[in-house]
Amino acid sequence: MMGDEHQVETVEELLEDPQADEIIQAGLEADVSSETAPADAPVGSTSDEETTDYEAAFLELRSAYASKERECEALKAQTEESKGQYLRLAADFENFRRRNNQEREGLEVQIKISTLTELLSVVDNFERARSQLKPQTEGETAIQNSYQGIYKDMVARLKKIGVAPMRAEGQEFDPNLHEALLRQPTADHPEGTVIDQLVRGYMMGDRVLRHAQVRVAAAPEDDESSDAES
Repeated sequence: MMGDEHQVETVEELLEDPQADEIIQAGLEADVSSETAPADAPVGSTSDEETTDYEAAFLELRSAYASKERECEALKAQTEESKGQYLRLAADFENFRRRNNQEREGLEVQIKISTLTELLSVVDNFERARSQLKPQTEGETAIQNSYQGIYKDMVARLKKIGVAPMRAEGQEFDPNLHEALLRQPTADHPEGTVIDQLVRGYMMGDRVLRHAQVRVAAAPEDDESSDAES
């Protein structure tokens, strides 16, 4: 090497240099600064980008929440509508069931009344036979007792199911219960009073099975009316 050039110092020489510690410390600080400092990036740019990302995520979440809230409102309205339809259907079914029961009960009553009305004619025949027949021999008496037993049994069974005969004699005429076949002028009874019952009427509870056919008292005719008619 040439004598006028600066020669490279050895490690021993460097360590012996009184300024060696300062040189080494300055080199270490330069290395640390180069490692920690961002390369060619302005301070604060990264935090702005993160803030923008947070705002975008918040807006997306708020939009999703609003969408779910609208879905919940729609489902709530649909549920209320379905509930209303169910209540209307339940009410319609209850009304149908009630009407069906009433119609069935009414039909059963009508069939029962029709059947009992037919049986009342048989009861009438027994009563006519009892009033007209006069047994003369023991055999005829035995026959009469036999069918009278049947008659009593039939009347007892009718009574058991609620059928009862009317007591019309002496009562005031009621078109809901009686059918006037004859009007008889008389002073022995008040006008409009049932004198006697020609065909017995029957009730089943509060329902009329058959109207009683009766003779009704009318006002007596005076002498002048009789002379005029003569």
